[in-house]
Amino acid sequence: MTVEHSSQATPELHWHKSTHSAGDGGECIEVAVDGEAVLIRDSKNAQGPRLTVRQTHWTRFVRFAADG
Repeated sequence: MTVEHSSQATPELHWHKSTHSAGDGGECIEVAVDGEAVLIRDSKNAQGPRLTVRQTHWTRFVRFAADG
């Protein structure tokens, strides 16, 4: 896992916000897939730090969260 600080947006990445996220600007994260990595950022701070995890680890996390 890495955390990188970005000073600019990465336009080539397609960022996704949860369908459970309200449109009122509440707290939310966005994710983008870049090869075998999943990048995670704060939707309100797109220029801020990003967390990078392997796609296999992200898949396990999502499954674990879905199982409650």
